[in-house]
Amino acid sequence: MDYVNGPGRNHLFVPGPVNIPEQVLRAMNRNNEDYRSPAIPAMTKTLLEDVKKIFKTTSGTPFLIPTTGTGAWESALTNTLSPGDKIISFLIGQFSLLWIDQQKRLNFDVDVVESDWGQGANLEVLASKIAADKSHTIKAICIVHNETATGVTNNLATVRKILDHYQHPALFLVDGVSSICALDFRMDEWGVDVALTGSQKALSLPTGLGIVCASPKALEASKTAKSVRVFFDWSDYLKFYKLGTYWPYTPSIQLLYGLRAALDLLFEEGLENVIARHARLGKATRLAVEAWGLKNCTQKEEWFSDTVTAVVVPPYIDSTEIVKRAWKRYNLSLGLGLNKVAGKVFRIGHLGNLNELQLLGCLAGVEMVLKDIGYPVKFGSGVAAASAFLQNSTPLIPSRI
Repeated sequence: MDYVNGPGRNHLFVPGPVNIPEQVLRAMNRNNEDYRSPAIPAMTKTLLEDVKKIFKTTSGTPFLIPTTGTGAWESALTNTLSPGDKIISFLIGQFSLLWIDQQKRLNFDVDVVESDWGQGANLEVLASKIAADKSHTIKAICIVHNETATGVTNNLATVRKILDHYQHPALFLVDGVSSICALDFRMDEWGVDVALTGSQKALSLPTGLGIVCASPKALEASKTAKSVRVFFDWSDYLKFYKLGTYWPYTPSIQLLYGLRAALDLLFEEGLENVIARHARLGKATRLAVEAWGLKNCTQKEEWFSDTVTAVVVPPYIDSTEIVKRAWKRYNLSLGLGLNKVAGKVFRIGHLGNLNELQLLGCLAGVEMVLKDIGYPVKFGSGVAAASAFLQNSTPLIPSRI
């Protein structure tokens, strides 16, 4: 029995953890196994090859670490950098702030480039700093691809162009926690050295797998990086990769079977179709917000996220009350505003194994909540705007053609 049970299904529209497909739940509903038997290494080998496809890399080396995105952050940093190394990091919201806090606590020399919450990373400042760094003292650029707190997506291709233009050797480290498997992500093409994601986002798994992918350049850097690491040490993984057993410690068997099912679903739909679906859902959500007469926290269209929309409420409304009311009355889970935007925005997550009708149900619920708390929304306005767009843009389901 749920701790606070409600009739029907919970409408989960936070930007992670997300809905888990029935196929994944069934795949994970199994007993424990001996991970040293031939079965688990055989499955792990195929998982590692297939995980490379979601990063769009042929040269990267993936690591499936039993951790969260926070652990994946630490893995990326400690395997490639040494204490005192100078890095540039962009502060644009709560999750970039937390990564910067981790970077500082790991004793890196962090040059923070801060933007208003709702803006993307200031890449003009990056260009000036890279141009001025003739002696190459900057060892890494750290950037959150998709800032979940504000619904801002950064342009990674431009970061790579800046580094290449000035022939700068800095490592390029990317948090793709709420972007990979949902937004266009090209590890090899954009020259990303370490990319990472978490299982509970667009992969639509439970929390518990931090997935890190390292370029050959990053693996080379790990040989001389002096940061202390034990649990997250890539060299331990690589040793067991060579042995063909793959695991330096006990993996979550159930999550591995879940990952197999999740990847199969993604590949069946087609990764480009998955990205296009997220683009549709993101656009539909923004059209609904506009129809309600509310504003997007993201200040320019070029930064709009297709996995989460942060909706700004009028000053006389506390957005926290919207989230509370949605959960208590309609069994609808929305994302809170965090830190600087607490009480000012609520967030609609539209990522993972999610379709158009599910999103329309969420938007209908938001309209009822807005009416409940005194906002003069016209019933059906947002749903109509989103429906009209989706009816004209939603293709046939590929497997049913």
